[in-house]
Amino acid sequence: MREKQIGPSRLAVGESKKPSWIRRLGPGLVTGAADDDPSGIGTYSQAGAQFGFSLLWTLLLTYPLMAAIQLVSARIGGVTGKGLATNLRQHYPASLLYIAVLLLLLANTINIAADLAAMGAAAKLVLGGPAQLYVVLLGTLSLLLQVFVPYERYSRFLKWLTLSLFSYVAVAFVIPIDWKVVGVSLVAPQITMSRSYITMVVAVLGTTISPYLFFWQASQEVEEIRARPERSALLRSRVKIT
Repeated sequence: MREKQIGPSRLAVGESKKPSWIRRLGPGLVTGAADDDPSGIGTYSQAGAQFGFSLLWTLLLTYPLMAAIQLVSARIGGVTGKGLATNLRQHYPASLLYIAVLLLLLANTINIAADLAAMGAAAKLVLGGPAQLYVVLLGTLSLLLQVFVPYERYSRFLKWLTLSLFSYVAVAFVIPIDWKVVGVSLVAPQITMSRSYITMVVAVLGTTISPYLFFWQASQEVEEIRARPERSALLRSRVKIT
């Protein structure tokens, strides 16, 4: 079918007023930053404390895999306007969806518990007091924010909170680092086949390529479409103009 002309009002808005760079930073930025969650920080800290730079080679494996899968998840959400679970239900047997959601629920439960425990331990180091109390308070606060605060309201704050990750860059300039050793460890690591080393490799892979991130990435794209009237899913846009 031949494409019809887009209405002048919508086209004019798209051409005359481009979104600012901060508005262009959307779900990809937030989801990528969320991968550096408390449980991930704890895992990476233990990996560095036990094995130094010898696990840096995992970066060459995990980063492209994480980026590629998150890109696919984002495009699924942006094109269809639906999350991964809905797409699974529409294109695959229901049994596959139930298994995937069950595994996701199990992984999310364990991951959230680890995140809250790490947050409670960090708060104890800074403020003192019982870590269990901080776990309860932080868990309750997170739940209330998730339930009662609309996505379009808190999403803008999530973008600014990602600036905290620049603290890693600052640390690299504060502490002494032998960059020659870093480079050698990255491309020619000393790999040992011990149980503790293999366990830590699995832990690093698991916390970097987390399944909840992919469902979250697609869902964030859908929420972004709903929150911004000028946006629409690609499939629906093609239906409108064909």
